Formats: sequence, structure tokens, C-alpha cells
Amino acid sequence: MTHSAQPEPMDFVASFSDPEAAARYSDGPRRFVPGFEALHRMTGILLAEHAPPDARVLVLGAGGGLELHALAEAHPEWTFVGVDPAVEMLRQAERTLGPLMSRVTLVEGYIDDAPLGPFDAATCLLTLHFLDPSAREATVRAIHRRLRPGAPFVAAHGSFPQDDTRSRWIARYEAYAVASGVERDQAAKARAAVQAHLQTLAPETDAAVLRAGGFHDVELFFAAFTWRGWIGRA
Repeated sequence: MTHSAQPEPMDFVASFSDPEAAARYSDGPRRFVPGFEALHRMTGILLAEHAPPDARVLVLGAGGGLELHALAEAHPEWTFVGVDPAVEMLRQAERTLGPLMSRVTLVEGYIDDAPLGPFDAATCLLTLHFLDPSAREATVRAIHRRLRPGAPFVAAHGSFPQDDTRSRWIARYEAYAVASGVERDQAAKARAAVQAHLQTLAPETDAAVLRAGGFHDVELFFAAFTWRGWIGRA
């Protein structure tokens, strides 16, 4: 396995390697990400604008299988390669997908471990915020190399102003989680983790990273508190 585009440090992999945490994962994003299910629906719509009916789709950060399940259910002719470094999360993806696994290949590793393609579309949801700017751009370039010319790519992750309003945005992240039913102490721990460990960038910087990685026609399509999503084409 080669990992030239892997994140450093790798603490986030350890956080997803506990079997109990992996089993509980499906409940987390819905409580921390406003419009989580809608994000998946929009992703499928955006990919379908440019992908063929029998598209082969690369899903980076596929552990848990939630976006794979949503996309596979909405597009019965698509096939998928899902990549994730956390084996327990891949096991959870298998359980989440059930019979849909017949159209999915799961790969343990990072983007450099993914097949070279070419793929007809790609996604990277709730993942790139774990990478520092240089590793993020390297990962985006590696995704771009695996896509057919003109293929769509959807990325969505934590992205919000990094100026003197940063703490206000992170407070809103915590408040949304509490309003969604997360225990206050758990939400406070999540806030502290975001503040200390996530490699968040300002939205305009994130869009610039996508362009630097080779994508054109980069458009913002999703904005919900501390989360942003873009569509671009290879």
C-alpha cells in the first residue's frame, strides 16, 4: 500500500477503529450535520448531471457506507469503489449496504490505494477536513487523475470562516448538535475536537484547493452552519 496522500498525523484513523464507535457512526452525522440526508440526495443529483447511466463512482472516505447506500439506492445502474483507512468502518459499511454490496467494492487505505480508474464520478464527503492543506490538495489531485475528462466530483466537509468569528461558528456547531439531541457533554467534547484537531479552512480557500487540484467549474451548492459542499468537473 502506498500513502503519499495520506493525512499526518493519523489520530483520526484510530478514532474510527473502535468497533463500538463504528457501529454507532450512522447516528452521528445526522445529529451534527444539518441537512445530512439532503446532502446525499443533492450529491446524487449533481453527479447524474454529467455521469452516464451506468457510471462507475469512486467514493473516498466511504467508511460507514451511508453515502454509498444513498447513492446506490437512488441509482440502481451505478457501481462503486469505496475507499477508507479504517477497517471497522468498512465492516460497518458492509452491514449498512446489505444486498447493495453486490455493486460495491471496498478498499482499505487512502486515495493512492484506489484503482486508477478512469471513474465516471467521485465523491469525498465529511473527510477532507481531516487533512492539512498540502495533503488535501494532493488528495484532490489524486482523485482528479482517476476521473474521465469532464467527470463530476462532489466534496463536502467542515468549512467556515477562519477569522475572528471562528469560535462563533464552532459554538453554532455545538449548539446544533445539542438541539439535535446530542448530550451536552458529548457535544462539548466534539466542539473541543473540532477546535483543536480538524484542519478547517475558509470556504474560499477550500474552493481554491479544488481548482488547484485540477477541477474547473467549481460551484458551491451546500452551506449549513459549519459545513460546505462543492461540485467541480475534471
